[in-house]
Amino acid sequence: MVSLQLGACARAPDTPDSPATPTWPLAIYFAAVVVIVIGMLSLSYVLGEKHKQRTTGEPYESGMPPTGPARLHFDVKFYLVATFFVVFDLEAVFLFAWAVAARELGWAGYIEVTVFIGVILAALVYLWRIGALEWGSKPRKLAHSREDADDVERA
Repeated sequence: MVSLQLGACARAPDTPDSPATPTWPLAIYFAAVVVIVIGMLSLSYVLGEKHKQRTTGEPYESGMPPTGPARLHFDVKFYLVATFFVVFDLEAVFLFAWAVAARELGWAGYIEVTVFIGVILAALVYLWRIGALEWGSKPRKLAHSREDADDVERA
């Protein structure tokens, strides 16, 4: 009967003192993944449709023929707004988690969340100043030097 020892250094009595971990389970796992992927690709090739008709490659959407190009170019502002939304939405998640545990966190938690809100507000002010939140045709340019200020006044 093997006695169980609790602790950080407990190990079975027959275990060698070798620090190397066996790699054969990882090799078997990798081989299984490769076999499954090759099998899936082979089956889809064998069982897939092989007919080529004139209309096979044409796009068809909801029973209607396409009326314009499939590739639409979106302005980068859409992606910027989506990124800003994700950033500020995560801020709301962190603030909600803080609000749930506010009493247990005490003054240290209050100071930390105040610093967090300050950093997020600084980021919002920065985005506002560089014109990242504007949807006009020509974004504002901040004057960093006197020549830049003259260029902005002339424009």
